Amino acid sequence: MLSIQTNNLTKTFGPITAVNRLNLKIRSGEIFGLVGPDASGKTTTLRMLCGILPPDEGEAEVAGCDIRKEAERLKEKVGYLPQRFGLYGDLSVLENIHFYADLYQVPKKERKDRVRRLLQFANLEPFGRRKAQDLSGGMKQKLGLICALIHTPEILFLDEPTNGVDPLSRRDFWLILYELLKEGVTILFSTSYMDEAERCNHIGLIHQGELLIADSPSAVKTRIGGTILELRLEDHQRGMKRLEGIKVFRSVVLSGDKIHVLVDQPEEGERVIRDVFNMEGMTLLGLNRVRPSLEDAFVSMVKEKDRSSR
Repeated sequence: MLSIQTNNLTKTFGPITAVNRLNLKIRSGEIFGLVGPDASGKTTTLRMLCGILPPDEGEAEVAGCDIRKEAERLKEKVGYLPQRFGLYGDLSVLENIHFYADLYQVPKKERKDRVRRLLQFANLEPFGRRKAQDLSGGMKQKLGLICALIHTPEILFLDEPTNGVDPLSRRDFWLILYELLKEGVTILFSTSYMDEAERCNHIGLIHQGELLIADSPSAVKTRIGGTILELRLEDHQRGMKRLEGIKVFRSVVLSGDKIHVLVDQPEEGERVIRDVFNMEGMTLLGLNRVRPSLEDAFVSMVKEKDRSSR
């Protein structure tokens, strides 16, 4: 069963096409990651699917609602945590939660147990009287999540919720999301972090408003073809400059403290790499064939798209 389905969903802002003919199918009870860099169309997509922003073209059905015709009914069925959630700093944790419960018209008789359960769920129960402005970044995001869940939505939209959050809080946040999946909540999660994309059931790679691919993380990585050559050098920046633009390399990516080079013919690729660095007098500390990462897949698909559009 599908919770979200779009057909050629499009949104423009003047001459800029923010989302271009987007086609998505997201199953109920899964976590789907919409992955891409800043200004790729992730936020615009989420805002359209929440019924906040009307599309210019195309159609979408979310939780059984037509986003054009049933935007108000849709808002009762979804929760939305934007990048900058509207917490009130001078209100306490509990006061913020009750404010959003009032907005969603959560019945008073159901509210007490629900608030207590959500506070326990997010490990915020000891901080109920603390003002929101005095919370850490991770705690603020968890409070925002509680406010988005207070009306028990079927679908949860999260717009880069862990951006700028410390690693420990990111881990806690994901533990909460996995618990929500057990309760049958469908989650659409936007992120620019490739390691977070690995944790999703399915992902969609989006670039300049266009969906490049939608599949499981493992399937996306196998779709690029070719072989990844992983290099270790003393000066990676200099190495990148020497390798970029060589035709036998489909992509060159700095991955942590290593360089990943995508090639069709690994033997030829290794020979060219050794020849380049020998000519430059640079020492190659390591050269291995490795499995592609999501970052490798994303960069490769973007380059292929750019080449085909020329």
